[in-house]
Amino acid sequence: MTAPALVALAHGSRDPRSSETITMLVDEVRRTRPDLRVEPAFLELSKPSFATVVDRLVRAGYDEVVVVPLLLTQAYHAKVDVPRAVAEASARHEHLQIRATDVLGLEPVFLEVLDRRLRSALSDARVRELDALVLAAAGSSDQLANQAVARLARLWGSKHRLPVAAAYASAAPPATGEAVRQFRAEGRRHIAVGSLFLAPGLLPDRAAELAYEAGAVAVSGPLGADPEVARTVLARYAVGAVELVPV
Repeated sequence: MTAPALVALAHGSRDPRSSETITMLVDEVRRTRPDLRVEPAFLELSKPSFATVVDRLVRAGYDEVVVVPLLLTQAYHAKVDVPRAVAEASARHEHLQIRATDVLGLEPVFLEVLDRRLRSALSDARVRELDALVLAAAGSSDQLANQAVARLARLWGSKHRLPVAAAYASAAPPATGEAVRQFRAEGRRHIAVGSLFLAPGLLPDRAAELAYEAGAVAVSGPLGADPEVARTVLARYAVGAVELVPV
């Protein structure tokens, strides 16, 4: 019996680095599970589209698909765009069983990925000790999503025994630069920023630019195609595949 196909569904970006990173993440998932059919897809701005990928899988003979949204918070895209895309695919292919899982979310293990990214940035900056941390995320009009980022930031600060602030690239205050400036106003000089983004793009670039302008000593790269992220994709897939099994 063929296992359900896995579609890793990202938002999409005009920045080609974003789709390149998603492709690398999918390659990492494939290396971990070479027995699975794993395909990247995008809601908008990048190709291939979700509809194109689903149609391709149906032509290849798949009648079960698990969709893992490559989103870090349960906000508008997860609540509206993903269900709409799945519903449209189901309407086009009535025989197809398709299940969208929970989003990747803000797993505590992602803090280990952030730490590795940040250590690299600090090494380049030749900084050994820090006074404070800022966790920079995309931001949302959904306050519950922003609160989830703030909770992860507190966990990160507790782990390192440092003061920490959550900051957002859009839709919610404070901006990354504002968070850095607030710490500097308190007399803290060695402030590092962790980029809680899955892939490079306009928002993480802007967050980094504002952080450096405000005096941050280092800004980490996005999570990227890390094995921990790939394992989380597969964990979401496993739950979705089980839910497709008739009871």
